[in-house]
Formats: sequence, C-alpha cells, structure tokens
Amino acid sequence: MKYIQVDIEVRKEELEPVVGLLLMNDITDTVVEDPADLERLLNKEVDYEWDYIAPEVLERQNSQPKVTFYMEDTDECKAKAKEVAVAVAEVFPEANIKITTEDDSEWKDLWKEFFKPKKVGKRIVVKPTWYDYEASGDDLVIEIDPGMAFGTGTHETTSLCLRLMEDYMKPGDKVLDVGCGSGILTIAGALLGGSEVLGVEIDPVAVDIAKENLELNKVTDVACAQYGDLTKGIDFKAEIVVANLMADLVMMLSGSVPAHILPGGKYISSGILVEKKEQVAAAIKECGFEIVEIREDGMWCAIVATLPVEA
Repeated sequence: MKYIQVDIEVRKEELEPVVGLLLMNDITDTVVEDPADLERLLNKEVDYEWDYIAPEVLERQNSQPKVTFYMEDTDECKAKAKEVAVAVAEVFPEANIKITTEDDSEWKDLWKEFFKPKKVGKRIVVKPTWYDYEASGDDLVIEIDPGMAFGTGTHETTSLCLRLMEDYMKPGDKVLDVGCGSGILTIAGALLGGSEVLGVEIDPVAVDIAKENLELNKVTDVACAQYGDLTKGIDFKAEIVVANLMADLVMMLSGSVPAHILPGGKYISSGILVEKKEQVAAAIKECGFEIVEIREDGMWCAIVATLPVEA
C-alpha cells in the first residue's frame, strides 16, 4: 500500500508550535521525535525502568527534532500535503520539509526472511507457519507466528526458557506460563509432556494470539491461555512455573509465585540482563526460594529456583 509521508525538521522549541499549526490545518495525527526525550530516558529521569535499548534507538540521540504525519496516496491528499508544507514554511522558514511517497508492500514481509526453523534445545524446533520442516528423531516442533505478541523462540530470553524447560520438566508435570505472550512456552510445556498447562497474560491481544497458536499446534487438550494477573484471581499450582518477563517484573512477581508452585517444583525466570542477575537472584531468595542454576546466553540470563520441601 502506498502512502504520503511528510517530515518536518525544526528546532526543539518549534516542535509544539508546528504541531499546533498542523492542527489548525486539520492534521490531527502526528509523530514527534525529540532526541531530548531519549536523553531523559537514558539518564533515568522518567518514573519507569528499562533493561535494554536497541542500538538503532540510541542512534537517534544526534538526530534533528522532527514532526511527521501520514496521508493516503490520493491526488487530493497530495495537494493537501503541499498546501500544509507551504503554510509551515511561511511561519517556520528554516524548517526542513520533505514530502515522499512510500510503499510498504515491498518491505512489510521482509522480516519473514530472518525467521526460519531453528532447533533451540535438544529436541525443540521452532518454525514459522510458512516454512516446511520435516521432523527427525524425537524432534518436538512448535509452529508459531508471533503476530503482535512477543515470542518466536529466536530471542535468547525465550530460548533459555525452552532449554531449561527441557532439562527440568518431567512427563506429567503441570506448567504455569506467566506472561505467555505468543504462547510459545505454553506450547512447549504441552509438547514436553505436561499434563495441564496454563498460560496467563495481561494483554488481551496476546491472549487471542496465544489461543490461536495453541490450536495451531493441537495442544488444546492439555493447554489453554487466559487473561489474568498472577497476583490475583489465578487459582493454579504447578511443578513448573516459567516467567519470561524482565528483571523488575520478575522481582515484583516472585513473591506471588510460592502460592502457585507445588512442593519440589521449579521456578524458571528469564528476560534478565546478566548485569542484574545477582540483584534478581537475591530478590527471589528473599521470597523463600533456593537458587538451583543461573544460565547465561550472551547478555541475558535465566534463573532456576525451587522452594524447599517442608519436612
């Protein structure tokens, strides 16, 4: 699909007036890029934490402040875009204004070239639906499309969880997947012999995607996904609790995990930067767990913990 993109580069102090001028010209949907916002984020001047920022985002630190808006690729919209550009140039003569026609039909599916079948652990193979893959030996094939939910198996945090589930799960175990995203770990729990597998997620869109992926992999006889918050309203106990989240969420939720884990069960948490492993491990131990293993992959790690079995 083709569309018109209008980029207006201005000085920082002109960003708000430009947006106001666009509103006066009936342009209500705009994207504002201010490198100063990234600087505040890096300096942690905002009221939320982050674990990782992609390199391509960091490159924007030295970019010019910019306002962007989009329009349909019609003659009427082309004329409107030029009219608005003239109006902006009259008020802000030093603004750098660029009008381009873009076509997303060529690149919107290019990412699929980089998502190919991959053997993650000893047995688990993750493949997208558009690839043919012939399983061999005791392969367990997870067929999945990420859609708008996190989890394709290619990221280190997910592959760490999959490998640890292979190592610690026993046939017949119950599995609780906290923050199930695409449902990939829920599916893995079923394929690895789980007797009952529950994926919980606070994002309703992700829940729908997870349900579709569970059906696609034909595991709905033992596995399901539902909207829910581990800290309230979930009445389920399992031998394996897996949480592929991020460091701060793992620390926040770990206090609620003991109520959902059976004696001798394992708590597998991931999405943790290596530099935060000691901090997260300490928080997990404060919740009554013993650390069994910390496994690293690149800049990420996963922690396996267990609750001591009462005498």
